[in-house]
Amino acid sequence: MIDTRRLQAFALLDTLSHEGLDKAAAQMQVLDLTPGDILFQQGERDHAIHFLLEGSLVLRAAQGGDAIVVDAGSEAAAMPISRLKPRRYTATALSRSRVAAIGEDQLDRLLTVDQSAAYEVSLIEGEDPEWMFRLFSNEALRRIPVAHLTALFGRLEPVPVAAGQAVVREGEPGDYYYLIRRGHAAVERRLGDATARLAELGVGDGFGEEALLSGEPRNASVTMLEDGLLMRLSQADFNSLLQTPLVRQLDPAAALAMIGEGARFVDVRTEAEQREHPVPGSLNLPLCNLRHLLAGLSRDGRYITVCQTGRRSTAAAFLLGQRGFEAYVLAGGLAALLPAHSNYFPVDK
Repeated sequence: MIDTRRLQAFALLDTLSHEGLDKAAAQMQVLDLTPGDILFQQGERDHAIHFLLEGSLVLRAAQGGDAIVVDAGSEAAAMPISRLKPRRYTATALSRSRVAAIGEDQLDRLLTVDQSAAYEVSLIEGEDPEWMFRLFSNEALRRIPVAHLTALFGRLEPVPVAAGQAVVREGEPGDYYYLIRRGHAAVERRLGDATARLAELGVGDGFGEEALLSGEPRNASVTMLEDGLLMRLSQADFNSLLQTPLVRQLDPAAALAMIGEGARFVDVRTEAEQREHPVPGSLNLPLCNLRHLLAGLSRDGRYITVCQTGRRSTAAAFLLGQRGFEAYVLAGGLAALLPAHSNYFPVDK
């Protein structure tokens, strides 16, 4: 990975925090050029931004004019190389050179995340840039409008918690959604006379959404493993600020069209329900074990969550979206597919 101290010398990157620079370095591709290698051609409309780390480049325009030589470490090299699109010049290596490349969208997202986090830190009690940056870097939050994010951080309520404290209990009704600002917690469920640990959560992780989305009682307990601080959001604010932008609904026709293009159904009903009325070609991941089962799910695909009515699958789609999966929910559940699509998708009400 590129030394982040080197990146601080470049315009645009010099405004990033330490966390932002680490993210930028991890997302950059390093290009090694030999004399005569072309970095980009005049007129190209690519989506990359280039920073010259070592060596020299020459920029030439086809219509003539003086060649522009850019040496690493110079004032000219402090800026991205010929950033405007379409490219105004052809860039050619004059010597052995190293160039760092990153996508325009990637860098713009990092700058937005970093600067928004720096601003929002002042709106919440105390200064905690690591927590803020983790939240703004969350895959799911990328789909939330900026206005919603601003409102979200104004509605979060801090809740100090102690080691061993049960924040939510299995079987209780849902009331709040929680984000961990400091500390770690365990997600556990009763199995007969025993208790099984399903997952451990850390800074930036959220919990409590399943009950809010499905309307069912809490399906697991969450207990603090150490003293910490949670930020909680009421159900009304959760519904308006998070559920609406994060849960993408598909009607039956759109869902089946997406399946025809290679997407997969994720059936989140219980194993007994799945055996009684199987969904052909689906992945069987019951909602009660979804957090644990996601470890084996490929991030390359598109997924449409299904259950009988759409309530549990809404919670599942939210969980998938939180973790960076491209997920949708079948609006109305399996019952919505009947009778119009019963031949294609033979399940009973």
